[in-house]
Amino acid sequence: MIKKIINTIERNKISSVEVADAFNKTGVIDNIKAFNSGHFVVGKVHYVCTYNESNWPLHEQIRDFDEDVILYVDSFNCQNRAVFGDIVSKYLYLYKRVKGIIVNGLIRDAHRIRKENYPLWCLGVTPLGCFNKEVQITKEIENYISTQKKYFQGSIAVCDDSGCTIIPKEKCTEEGLEKLEFIELQEDIWYFCLDTLKWDTYTTICKKEYLKNKDILPKHLQEKISKYTLD
Repeated sequence: MIKKIINTIERNKISSVEVADAFNKTGVIDNIKAFNSGHFVVGKVHYVCTYNESNWPLHEQIRDFDEDVILYVDSFNCQNRAVFGDIVSKYLYLYKRVKGIIVNGLIRDAHRIRKENYPLWCLGVTPLGCFNKEVQITKEIENYISTQKKYFQGSIAVCDDSGCTIIPKEKCTEEGLEKLEFIELQEDIWYFCLDTLKWDTYTTICKKEYLKNKDILPKHLQEKISKYTLD
């Protein structure tokens, strides 16, 4: 089902905005922004985490994982230090073949990452990097990683210029797929009402007048909307 949902999102270019709407305005990762604009990636998430102002744990964890994933790089107690920069980015994209990277933290070497146009989302940039030193994991960090990994690992991430939205594993169901298909249909109908019928947004979005008179819609939209009980 995860593969089917990913294919549906990719084929229809369902945005991070639409995905959040489909799941009742949930799943958005706070404050994460696209570093390079114009990218759209969707894929299964692989979770890693570095901590205590060191990227040593990150280097350990990125040695072995599947290709074509979206890597979620978490950070714990890294203060205002960048988690990684250009070398790690190049390694992940060129050699580990990731589809995209989400960084819950800062990055550096912004000029190189921008030049290479990597599909990367993060909290921001800084010249100040983490230390490259071995650090000990604590029970607090273990508990944090366990909670975060339970949510992110194996979930689906949709990333574009608006940000990143997560579809948790438990929502990757037939019902979840139907919600995505419906939100895409609703967008098609709203644009038809706006562009062709010249309706205002209040009539279209708030009142949903098209549901009271479905004959005004093209036949293919009538057929699709008839699958849903919306009256």
